[in-house]
Amino acid sequence: MKIALVLGTRPEIIKMCPVIRECEKRKLDYFIVHSGQHYSYEMDKIFFEELKLPEPKYNLEIGSAPHGNQTGNIMIKLEPILEKEKPDIMLAQGDTNTVLAAALASAKLGIKVGHIEAGLRSYDRTMPEETNRVVTDHISDFLFPPTEKSREILIKEGIDKEKIFVVGNTVVDALKQNIKIADKKGDIRKKLGIKGDYILITAHRASNVDINENLSRLLDLVDKISRKFDYAVVWPVHPRTMKKISEHELEIPKKVMKIAPLGYLDFLQLEKNARLILTDSGGIQEEACILGVPCLTLRENTERPESVEVGANKIIGLDANKALIESEKFMKSKKKWKNPFGDGDSAEKIIEILVKHGKRK
Repeated sequence: MKIALVLGTRPEIIKMCPVIRECEKRKLDYFIVHSGQHYSYEMDKIFFEELKLPEPKYNLEIGSAPHGNQTGNIMIKLEPILEKEKPDIMLAQGDTNTVLAAALASAKLGIKVGHIEAGLRSYDRTMPEETNRVVTDHISDFLFPPTEKSREILIKEGIDKEKIFVVGNTVVDALKQNIKIADKKGDIRKKLGIKGDYILITAHRASNVDINENLSRLLDLVDKISRKFDYAVVWPVHPRTMKKISEHELEIPKKVMKIAPLGYLDFLQLEKNARLILTDSGGIQEEACILGVPCLTLRENTERPESVEVGANKIIGLDANKALIESEKFMKSKKKWKNPFGDGDSAEKIIEILVKHGKRK
């Protein structure tokens, strides 16, 4: 069996990392294609280096572009590679334009499609990611939802039960494998001069940073959080967010410690030791939940409802008053929750299923 692993962004590299390692461990015939959807050193190459992953065999160097342009260009550049390599299965993770383009290109060539993290739904079609994940699920041959809830969603949408395999989320594998490496790397808090407890913030979604009004509300929320608590507020600012703040002639609140994007291992340390995390990232909602750190989600919905159900996460949108109320509740609470995303053996399960069922007939 020959496997094509297609990825293109920081979260995909992190979550595919255990799958790559499992392929290496089993000495399988596989190759990596990087779309280049994330293309800067800080958002991309550093993750391959830190995690000691093999270099992609192909890099499409797509870069930033409007959705249709980016999706179409990935398909155009990926198709001849798939025709040349003739993999039995194309495996992708998540909900990016890279995932949708790879699934469409593969399906049209008769190559089986495997979708890791299938069945996630926000039910918000204004999110491009929602369209990507829905379409990818419905043309996939192997669907790997992380939880039973995700499996039920797929079945309700009419997808054949025989295609669906609940395996947990590879983010658990990645955290378990890499947290020890991160701890040995040295304490990023000392390097940054962080003393005592702190709040960690990330924000990059178009709905939050591209619209002037929403970006202003986000910055106001962050300002009020920084004034409310006697903690440092640390914000690794995404390049897209920084660009929009500058374009709209806004400013990051003075009490906030603005830092450049970090490598995965350094960021993992910051997550692990934070008192509270505010984010609009789906993956960070999961990581916070797994690490036992309370999270406030800067969106009106989430495709990770399991984190809310166990009490690890609250959905607050850009409501500053709600942020203050819920953050104070989290600060006072000592509640612990059970990780709902699996035991850290998802990659092993995925590859075992593909080895058993994935070969072309």
